[in-house]
Amino acid sequence: MVEEVVVKKKKKKSNVYFTQDTENAIVEYVASTDEEERNKIYNERIHPAFFKLTENIIHTFKFYYTEVDNITDLQHEVIIFLLSKIHLYDQSKGTKAFSYFGTIAKRYLILSNQNNYKKQVEKVPIASIEEDEKFSYQLDDVKLSVISTNLSFFIDKYVEYCTNNIFELFPKDIEAQTADAILELFRKRNSLDIFNKKALYIYIREIIDVKTSKITKVADKLYSIFKKKYLFYLEEGYTNF
Repeated sequence: MVEEVVVKKKKKKSNVYFTQDTENAIVEYVASTDEEERNKIYNERIHPAFFKLTENIIHTFKFYYTEVDNITDLQHEVIIFLLSKIHLYDQSKGTKAFSYFGTIAKRYLILSNQNNYKKQVEKVPIASIEEDEKFSYQLDDVKLSVISTNLSFFIDKYVEYCTNNIFELFPKDIEAQTADAILELFRKRNSLDIFNKKALYIYIREIIDVKTSKITKVADKLYSIFKKKYLFYLEEGYTNF
């Protein structure tokens, strides 16, 4: 008598990462006014989906032209942009959250990819560009009208705004001086060959003798201004200084 052997197939693990619960969590996040509750909803139910969504889009459409150190940093940059737009999502309009935020992420990455690609076009031979496969993406599921922008123009306006309002932004003299030292990096950006964070801190301390913690504090405030104004610029196509 031959004994029958039953082989059980392993249940495949679901590849779905952006679920209905993710969409519900986004709705709950937008509706909530409790900061602690919002943080819990975002960290546990939204961030993992946003992280995977940005990872897939970057690799699927080969958005590899970036100014950040690695792809994970680029993901965090896009996620910050998604988070800045999360309050605009309206489930009642019938658009799925996956499609809505996927489109926003693609728009941001296309614009960023094109800007960084243009910088490389100016530095490398034409033959090298023609052979480069990184700048190739298809958007069969969405037609986008990309806003042409000039990062250098924005930075000039940003530096001008911060310089003209430096004592309003930083009432303490030491902080205003530190801010001006940081802004000097932006003013001289085209002639600087410094890309290491530690080297930048050293450069700033050569201008003004302050502790690293003070530089970080002032830099964080300058960054928050930059981020808010730049996100508006990307979305609307003009500055609002």
